[in-house]
Amino acid sequence: MDKPQFQTLNLTTASRQKHRRRSRRKVPATCNVKKIHRNGAVFASEEPDEKEVVERKIRALQSIVPGGESLGVDKLFEQTAEYIMNLQHQVKAMRALSSFFESLEKEKSECGG
Repeated sequence: MDKPQFQTLNLTTASRQKHRRRSRRKVPATCNVKKIHRNGAVFASEEPDEKEVVERKIRALQSIVPGGESLGVDKLFEQTAEYIMNLQHQVKAMRALSSFFESLEKEKSECGG
């Protein structure tokens, strides 16, 4: 995973004098929202933008779906739908097996076994 690139923020003159002794705050260059504090200093928000959030969620989905790392977004969504359906069928089959074995155990205990 690539390291985020950082940029130094420019402060207003009054704020620069006030914060001269402190090191400048560095934030990822991808931040696009600015916050203005009481003293007039402008800092970039550390909240990721919408595109970054979507990309992070797509990477997470690619890691969950088998073979998802090699798929584009459209195919990834199709494969995800198929994977969910397959998981639902597996759960249904396991429930059926579970109830079948429970009924066998019940019969066995009723017959004295």
